[in-house]
Amino acid sequence: MSLSGYDVAGARAAIRGIAEQTPTVPCPTLGQRLGVPVALKLENLQVTGSFKVRGAANRMLALSDAERRRGVVTCSSGNHGRAVAYVAELLDIPATICVPEWVDPVKLEAIKQHGAEAVLHGSTYDEAEEKSYAIERERGLTYVHPFDDPHVIAGQGTIGLELLDQLPSIDMAVVPLSGGGLISGVAVALKSHNSDTKVVGVSAQNASVMLECLKAGKPIAVEEEATIASALSGGIDLNNRHTFALVRDLVDEHILVSEEDIRYAMEFAADELKLVVEGGGAVGIAAALADDWRPASQSLAIVVSGGNVSRETLAGLESHTHGSGIQQ
Repeated sequence: MSLSGYDVAGARAAIRGIAEQTPTVPCPTLGQRLGVPVALKLENLQVTGSFKVRGAANRMLALSDAERRRGVVTCSSGNHGRAVAYVAELLDIPATICVPEWVDPVKLEAIKQHGAEAVLHGSTYDEAEEKSYAIERERGLTYVHPFDDPHVIAGQGTIGLELLDQLPSIDMAVVPLSGGGLISGVAVALKSHNSDTKVVGVSAQNASVMLECLKAGKPIAVEEEATIASALSGGIDLNNRHTFALVRDLVDEHILVSEEDIRYAMEFAADELKLVVEGGGAVGIAAALADDWRPASQSLAIVVSGGNVSRETLAGLESHTHGSGIQQ
């Protein structure tokens, strides 16, 4: 299945009533720093606390009646699992969510509250993913992939359509990058409208699997490292069918941010913007706070992809003197 702007438009119609249209707000502080008008797309205010509900809803609404009765299974570092559990509860679909043992307790509790079966397995995302595939085979469930699925990608792309409505002058989008579902969908939506719109992917230095795969020219396995941007952890699947090619072909620029950069961005969001933003959701802000990145843009939007973070993590953030740990 190829993906087009028509698929994203169809997803927008399908998920209306499940996912919210989130606000896009100007951020003069970052605009002054970058020398270009900056807006923030606040997916941390989305139902379930992240953008993931868009793709989960679009995929699960496409299930047959028989698939709904049997149920679904997935693997998640937390946000996708929470979204699948939320949609499953709305649609009365049994759901099993595999998560690694280090999953944020806020996300784990939400998965359980929505009535899904939570399976904690493994010290890495990839180990939890292996368990989810085993459950898929054993129980005959339908797999709801967190990123490498056309329905999921199209669902995430609805963010791009909202950006076009809310910020018609947009010529650059800065988007967190992990498995690539979010940035692929946004890129399809924006570039279907105007092929000159630039899309910038921001990866956490300790969770930059997609970037390493792009350097290698193919999907590869990369050892996981601990990161405060846990939502960006995990591989892209060695048999990746969709997002690797979409990211390779549609993303114009890549930026790496360090753990210190991300922590600083989370603090900045809380102190200066009065926003609760998790590590994975803060990487675009981290890029904008970099000392050495000046985008060639006249109207820039940063996707703040999630806000699911425990009070303990927020309380543990220490004030850091911001270094220029940004790499391009």
